[in-house]
Amino acid sequence: MNRLLLAAYPEPYRSRQGEELLACLAEAYPGRSWPPPREVVALTSAGVQARARAVVDDTARAWWLDGIHLTALVLAALALVPYLQDVWHWALHIDPGRQAIAFDFSGWYPWAQGPDTRTRLLPYGLLPLVCLIALLRGKPWIALPAAATMIYAGATFNSNTFFGDEGKAGLGYYGLGAPITARDLVLSGALCAACAALAACRPGRLRRHSYRWLVPVVLAMFVAGSLHITSVSPAFQRGLFALEAVALIAAWVATAATGDYRWLIPVAAVAFVRTQAIVVQPNGFMRSLPDLVVLLLLIAPLPVLAIAAQRRQSRALLE
Repeated sequence: MNRLLLAAYPEPYRSRQGEELLACLAEAYPGRSWPPPREVVALTSAGVQARARAVVDDTARAWWLDGIHLTALVLAALALVPYLQDVWHWALHIDPGRQAIAFDFSGWYPWAQGPDTRTRLLPYGLLPLVCLIALLRGKPWIALPAAATMIYAGATFNSNTFFGDEGKAGLGYYGLGAPITARDLVLSGALCAACAALAACRPGRLRRHSYRWLVPVVLAMFVAGSLHITSVSPAFQRGLFALEAVALIAAWVATAATGDYRWLIPVAAVAFVRTQAIVVQPNGFMRSLPDLVVLLLLIAPLPVLAIAAQRRQSRALLE
């Protein structure tokens, strides 16, 4: 199990010092397959810092371009979250029946028709999934038409049945209590704008990530599809909150270690998208937390990251 901790470190570090680190752990904690929690946190934090420094040291691309790329990836994942169960069921030809997501006609497919139901050709969740895969591989010209189709589907939700009604008239992503449906064009519009900016750059300037980054996505689809966990269930909300908290902590650790502002861009984009959803749809809150608390949790990371970057740069100048 100690080898899982090495995943936090970049590949060059694992090649040079991975075995030495495992040997040190085995010597310090004999007979244990996993170090104490405090050591896990320290090693994971060091790994995130090492990855962040490796990213900053790579001068093949500008920091702001990398930030826009990260923003597009995060927004694509944000748009995909409510449809994990649905895409899994569609891909495996599973009719969820009464376990369908709480969207109109979401449980019915061309191969599972029933009385008084409408069919659809494709699930809406395929669009953000295509965006996510294309962006991971550094191919924004493939993600751009998918993001543009998301805008079209949301803008024509009253008349377009290609994707059915699912997600466009019903409940969508919640996060900290801000529902975002497909007809809310701010998320899809921001994703499309980011993809367009990336597509305008030379392909070689974009970072290409391994397909291994899709493993958590497939795992999330499997869990959501097998257990019928929808985006409105308490288990989903708690898990998503924990994941977002971990991501924000990782962004803070990376920013404090390097003084680089690229991680501030996706955090700001997500905060903007979700804040406008709160302002526009105040009656759609889950109200698991007070409104003001939700807004503070969304906005507070921005000055924290900016201050962390400024303090790191100031220390670098003094050194």
